[in-house]
Amino acid sequence: MGDLLTIRDLRLEAGNRSEPVVIIKGLDLDLDRGEVLGLVGESGAGKSSAGLATMGYVRDGVRFAGGSVVFDGTELVGLARGRLRRLHGKRIAYVAQSAAASFNPAKKLIDQYSEGPRLHRVRSRKEAERDAVALYRQMQLPDPEEIGFRYPHQVSGGQLQRAMTAMAMSCRPDLIIFDEPTTALDVTTQIEVLGAIRDIVEDYDSAAIYISHDLAVVSQMADRICVMKDGEEVETAPTRQMLDHPRQDYTRSLWSVRSFRRPEAEEAEETALIRCRTLSASYGAVPVLRGLDFAFPQGRTTAVVGESGSGKSTLARVLAGLLPPSEGEVFWRGEPMEMRLSKRRGDMLRNVQMIYQSADTSLNPRHTIREILRRPVRKFSGRRGDDLRARIDELMDLVDLDRAFLDRKPGELSGGQKQRVGIARALAAEPEFVICDEVTSALDQLVAEGILRLLVALQKDLGLTFMFITHDLAVVEAIAHEVIVLKNGRIVEQGSRDAIFKHAREDYTKRLLASVPQMDPDWLDDARRREAELRAREGDTA
Repeated sequence: MGDLLTIRDLRLEAGNRSEPVVIIKGLDLDLDRGEVLGLVGESGAGKSSAGLATMGYVRDGVRFAGGSVVFDGTELVGLARGRLRRLHGKRIAYVAQSAAASFNPAKKLIDQYSEGPRLHRVRSRKEAERDAVALYRQMQLPDPEEIGFRYPHQVSGGQLQRAMTAMAMSCRPDLIIFDEPTTALDVTTQIEVLGAIRDIVEDYDSAAIYISHDLAVVSQMADRICVMKDGEEVETAPTRQMLDHPRQDYTRSLWSVRSFRRPEAEEAEETALIRCRTLSASYGAVPVLRGLDFAFPQGRTTAVVGESGSGKSTLARVLAGLLPPSEGEVFWRGEPMEMRLSKRRGDMLRNVQMIYQSADTSLNPRHTIREILRRPVRKFSGRRGDDLRARIDELMDLVDLDRAFLDRKPGELSGGQKQRVGIARALAAEPEFVICDEVTSALDQLVAEGILRLLVALQKDLGLTFMFITHDLAVVEAIAHEVIVLKNGRIVEQGSRDAIFKHAREDYTKRLLASVPQMDPDWLDDARRREAELRAREGDTA
């Protein structure tokens, strides 16, 4: 039994009690003080539900159907809400996947940090502010004395994630649940956040549950790993043992999932579908893109990579017509391209489409899948009646979705299925150029591999040209023909996939490549040491 947390025969259900949907099926877990337990598995495995259950909490529509959750001698299942509230934040804390969605945008970071200590009568406001500065400094946040007086939108994603971790530590909890806290971060920022999380857990002897679909990340953080599938434990073992000698076939399949790689491209004469010359863009007086020269070859995938703030998403907005450039020219097959979406007409409006990062926020939850696809098909093709219905069926077939899903709403689909609907919606316009914005970052690795295979097949069958924005360099290596590396709005390096990955010339590119987590528990220590040495050298030459 764990000396802090003991879970026995935990069962969670949703839906009608007479025909329930089983989410967790008899899960057993133990956690000792100062230990980190990793929970891994595919989407729908029950990882997040299990993590929340350790707090005695379930989402709306979910209920405890049996079992026991004992935290430091207290049974949490069935505990009165008032007693649970006194535990939450003070002794048990939660760090969500999306810090941006979890902070109140109308309040400064320091105000939100101070709420927990004041509510639980742990510290006064002034004491909480001093404590926040100390934790911000420990989390290596810039300007720790002042950053708390900014609003959430005024800091980067990596900084906000670290501020959220500091906030979770504000009452020095005994247990912290980290639910995919680095999914949306670029590789260099991820090193900083992972290192800060591990330091703070060790320094305050807190226990932690680290939930992630990224096996390499879990291997850096966890003392033990529990693999879950369909609401059940597959196996649990110390991290090194799990990595070196997994017992179950399912675990071995997770470990080997990154096997997909686009076949080597045949040498062929390339025609530029889109070409940009001295392209610059700004938000107000703040320059973001600075004199970019590049081309997107027709029928190929060009990955655009770089740290947060490098200009990747801004470039996508410019090409989509959402942000007019401040300088430069963009050509479509050699002809000037209208850069304002409101002025694009006909084929040009149809030809540039986007697949978004989060299907949860980009698909209307009140519409059925049929309604979601019907609108773009009618708008861009003018089809009606049987012809319209046939095209919608064809789109479902293209993305390998059962037509029975057409009468379901997005909330009734898995993450991978919703992303396939997002792809189908983009294809409804019959575009030639598709912007893929972090389309696999929120998906587990098995589902993400399926999406990558689908995109490769669609490109081959339909002759699509992809701009592929991602912070996951393993995905870049798997799917890209060409790579553009951005830093601070400038192109650092560009070339073929193999040229970049095998023969990178620039130190910044080499740094990005060295920051990709490996399935080795010692990797994070080595990566942090390299980053510290690099910062020291940069300081010496400043």
